[in-house]
Amino acid sequence: MKLTSHSLIDGKTMPQRCAFAVADADADADNGVRWGPNRSPHLAWSRVPQSARSLVIICLDPDFPSRVTDINREDSPIPPDAPRTTFYHWLMVDIPLALDRLDEGDCADGVVIGGKEDPPGPAGTRQGINAFTEFFARNSEMAGTYRGYDGPCPPRHDSIPHRYRFCLYATDLDHCPVDDDFTGPDVVEAIQGHVVADAVLTGIYSLNPQAGAR
Repeated sequence: MKLTSHSLIDGKTMPQRCAFAVADADADADNGVRWGPNRSPHLAWSRVPQSARSLVIICLDPDFPSRVTDINREDSPIPPDAPRTTFYHWLMVDIPLALDRLDEGDCADGVVIGGKEDPPGPAGTRQGINAFTEFFARNSEMAGTYRGYDGPCPPRHDSIPHRYRFCLYATDLDHCPVDDDFTGPDVVEAIQGHVVADAVLTGIYSLNPQAGAR
C-alpha cells in the first residue's frame, strides 16, 4: 500500500498551513506563538489489498512530553531525554474503499476554540476525539471536546522537533468497533489483529527555532 501527499514530504518539515500553532516573533501574547491555519493535509493512497474492507487514519506525535511540569516551564528548555508520550492529533475510521484521497482542508480549516462538534469529512466516516481535549481540560478559555484533525502544537521551548506520523491502515473490518466518542488508544486496540496493510508519512515540526535536528 502506498500513501502520498501534496501537503507533506516524508521526513521533512510540515508546512505551517497544516499546524495548530505557528511561531510569530511579533506576537506579544503567548510567548511568540499564534494560532495556525490548521488545515488537514492532502493524503492519497493506492495499492490497497483486495482483502481490505475499510481504512483507518491515525495521526500521532510520539514525542510529546509526558510531564506537565516540563510543558509549563517556559524558562527551562525541555531536554531531549525528557520522558515522552503519544499525542493523538487525528483519528478517522470507517473510510470506504471507494475513497482514494482526502484533499487539503477537507477535514479541518482553522482553529476552533473548544473543538469541532461535527468535523467535516467524507460521508460515512467517523472522526474521534483527539488529545487536545485532555491537554486543554484545565484551561477555561480553551476547554472542550476536540474532534477530528488538529495539527502540530509542540511546546515552544522543547529542545527537539516533533515527528507527526500520518498512518493509514487497511483493515478486514467493515466497521471499526469503537463508539462515537473514541480516542486514539481505542482505535489502536480495536484494529489490533485486523490490519492487512499499512503505510506511513512523517512530518517534522517545531515552534522552537533553537531545536536541534533529529
